[in-house]
Amino acid sequence: MSAVNSYDLGDERLNADVATGLAEVEVRLAQAVKSDDDFISAAAKHLVDAGGKRFRPLLAVLAANLGDPGAPGVTDSAVVVELTHLATLYHDDVMDEAPRRRGTDSANARWGNTVAILTGDFLFARASDMLADLGPEAVRIQARTFERLVTGQIHETVGPADGQDPVEHHLHVLADKTGSLIATSGRFGAMFAGCDEATVEVMTRYGERIGVAFQLADDLVDVASDGDTSGKTQGTDLREGILTLPALIAMQSSDPADARLQDLLSRPLPDDAEHAEAIELLQRHSAFEEARAVARSWADEARESVAGLEFGPVRSALEALCDYVVTRTG
Repeated sequence: MSAVNSYDLGDERLNADVATGLAEVEVRLAQAVKSDDDFISAAAKHLVDAGGKRFRPLLAVLAANLGDPGAPGVTDSAVVVELTHLATLYHDDVMDEAPRRRGTDSANARWGNTVAILTGDFLFARASDMLADLGPEAVRIQARTFERLVTGQIHETVGPADGQDPVEHHLHVLADKTGSLIATSGRFGAMFAGCDEATVEVMTRYGERIGVAFQLADDLVDVASDGDTSGKTQGTDLREGILTLPALIAMQSSDPADARLQDLLSRPLPDDAEHAEAIELLQRHSAFEEARAVARSWADEARESVAGLEFGPVRSALEALCDYVVTRTG
């Protein structure tokens, strides 16, 4: 389901304005992934058609309502951040060997890794083409955002340095890999809507913090859901031996009763029985609720960052999103 129908922002007029903005984003997004080549079009629109939360364009459009949401550049900048996000999903699914994404076959499962990687590159190219019309400042912001995205992915792949706390390392990865693009979503929305620099900075800070909370919650959903709810294969990271926050916290336990769980978490889990056992043990472990508390703390920081905005429907909606991201189940 797209964000057009997913979010109640607590104000009838704001709901209508944001829904209109997101509908325009959907139209432009569909145009942006079209190619003269039918096969490329099919591959490029694969994840667009699968839907998704559209959280990044939602934040851009919502931030734009702090200024002039109809100003030139607002819609295209929202499309740029979603195209960038979609492109990273194609690449992520290749690296994770994920068979499903958004309730359907992943592109790599359907067409192979090479096509999936090149399709992601195609979407990056389309995002860059749109950026060129938004001006040099937008290009620079996006370039620096993309640098952080790649840096976060590299750090995740390489792992923590000797002596570095794995939890601290993981949170830095999430800030780069997820928080940076959501920060840019808020920044672009406010910037192109003509907001003052202070408001632009507030939305940038808010975006990064709610972005980390969003990803931490997403990782909890990955462990807690049955897979049908989230649209992804349950426990993909655990199967590949990639540890998200609840697993990292559990690995730091000194309780002998956690030895079996720690053994399972210390390696990839291609065996279905061991994979299911690890998920069940992790769901029952105190680390799961500790990780949820960390997600809440990032959401609370996001809420605090908008406290200086003028009170009204947009600020209330931004605060409500902080609750949504840590309580959702899909």
